Amino acid sequence: MKTLRELLDGMDYELVKGSLDVPVGDIIYDSRKECGGNAFVCIRGTKIDSHDFIPDVAARGAAAVIIERDVPVEADITVVRVPAARKALAELSAAHFDHPTRKMTTIGLTGTKGKTTSTYMLKAILKAAGKKVGLVGTNGAVIAGEHFTTNNTTPESYELQQYFHRMVEAGCEYMIMEVSSQGLMMDRVAGIHFDIGVFTNITPDHIGPGEHSSFEEYRSWKGELFKRCDIGIVNRDDPNCEALLAGHTCEIRTFGQKEEDDFRATEIRHLQNGSFMGVSFMLSGKYGSFPVEVGIPGLFSVYNALGALGAALTLGISQEAILSALKSIRVNGRMELVYASDRFSVIVDYAHNGVSTRSLLETLRDYNPKRLVVVFGCGGNRDPHRRYEMGEVAGEMADLSIVTADNSRFEKVEDIIADIHIGLDPTGGAFVDIPDRREAIRYSIEQAQPGDVIAIIGKGHEDYQEVCGVKTHFSDREEAEAVLRDLGLQ
Repeated sequence: MKTLRELLDGMDYELVKGSLDVPVGDIIYDSRKECGGNAFVCIRGTKIDSHDFIPDVAARGAAAVIIERDVPVEADITVVRVPAARKALAELSAAHFDHPTRKMTTIGLTGTKGKTTSTYMLKAILKAAGKKVGLVGTNGAVIAGEHFTTNNTTPESYELQQYFHRMVEAGCEYMIMEVSSQGLMMDRVAGIHFDIGVFTNITPDHIGPGEHSSFEEYRSWKGELFKRCDIGIVNRDDPNCEALLAGHTCEIRTFGQKEEDDFRATEIRHLQNGSFMGVSFMLSGKYGSFPVEVGIPGLFSVYNALGALGAALTLGISQEAILSALKSIRVNGRMELVYASDRFSVIVDYAHNGVSTRSLLETLRDYNPKRLVVVFGCGGNRDPHRRYEMGEVAGEMADLSIVTADNSRFEKVEDIIADIHIGLDPTGGAFVDIPDRREAIRYSIEQAQPGDVIAIIGKGHEDYQEVCGVKTHFSDREEAEAVLRDLGLQ
C-alpha cells in the first residue's frame, strides 16, 4: 500500500490540511464505492459535482479527498488541491497501479473512422509474430484472450490503468488502444506516453453540446496524441493531416499513395474469389517493396492496413507475420465477412448513419454485385434525421432495402420504419418491410440470388436488442450463421 505522498510524486498539488503520509488503499471517484481507507477524487461533471459528496465519503472513512476548487471540509481528513481533478485521477491511478504502461510498448490510434479495425489488424500482426498483446477500444478490452465490456471507446482513466495492470500481470509485451478525442480532452489518457501514435483519418464528428464546439476543436484534440508519442504514423492523404499535426513533438512517418510516403500503396485491386473478399496492393517505401492482401473489402481497408503495418514495421515485426495476419483478418462487426462463395456474400457492419452507410455501399459497389441488398433499421429515441438519411442512401444505392428493427428502445418499430420511409420512398428504390430483425436477416439470405452481396448493417459488434429498456441477446452474425447452417451452407 502506498502513501498519498508517494502517489502524488511528480504531480502539481497543494496540501490544504492533514498529512501526506496517510496510507491509501485505492483511488475512487464514485462516492457509491467503498470509501474506507481510500482517496476520493472530486470530479466536476455537467450535472453532478462530486465535491458535494465530501461529507459523506469522509464520514464513511475516506483517507483523503482530492479537490480542484475551494470547499470547506470540516471533517478530520487529508485534503489536497490540484489544478485539474480529471488529470489528477489519471496520474494517481497510474501511480496506484505502479505505472503499468511503462512496462509495455504502447501504441495509440486516433481518427474518426478505422480505429477499431486498425487496432485489431495490429493486434493480429503482433500475435502472428508470437507477441502477447492487450487491447482497449470500442469493442471492449481484450487481455490474454479474456474480453471485458467497456462503456466508452477510451474508458475512464482509473479503469484504463486497471486494464493496463491486468495486461502486465498477464505478461503482455504490447498495449494497443483507441485514443478518442474525448479521451484526450477529458484527461483519460493523461500520464501515458505512447511509443507510437497512428492517425487514420478525420471528418466532422462528436460536435455539439457536451462534446466538441467545432470541427477545429475536435481536430485539435485528435492532434494531441502526437504531442504524447515518440513516433507518429499518419495518413498524409487526409486533407486535414497537416493541420492536425500542428505543434507535434514526435518523429513523423507517413502512409498513403504519394511517392514520398514512408508506407506507400500502389496497384490497388479489389479481390473476390471463392471464400475470399478483400483488397490487394503493392507496398513500397521505407521498408522495401512487397505485395499485401487484406481480408476486408474496400479502399479504406488499404489505409487501415497501411497504418497497422507501418506501426508493425517500425516495431521490427517480420514481413511474414504481417502478410499472414492481414490476409486472414476479421474484425467483429466491421465489414465482417460472414459468408462468401461464388453464389453470394454476407457482410455485417456497424454503419448506422447516412455517411457511413453511403461509404459502405459505395465500397461494396466496387465488387460489382448482381444485386446489393441492405438490411437495416434505426435506433429509437434518437435524432429522426438519421432515419431519413439512411432511408435515402439505401433507396438510392441498394437494389433492395429490407427495413427492420434496430434497438427500438421506447419507440414503436413501426413508427421508426415510417420515418425511414420519409427518406426512402422518394428515391423509388425497391424495399420490403420486415419489422422482426431475425426474420429480416433470414429473408435476405433465403431469397439471395447468384452474385448478390448482402449487407446487414447498424448493429455491427453489438450482441443485444434493446426494447422498452430491456436488452436481450441478439447478434447479426450469429443470426446469419444460423440461417446459413439451416441452408446447408456452413
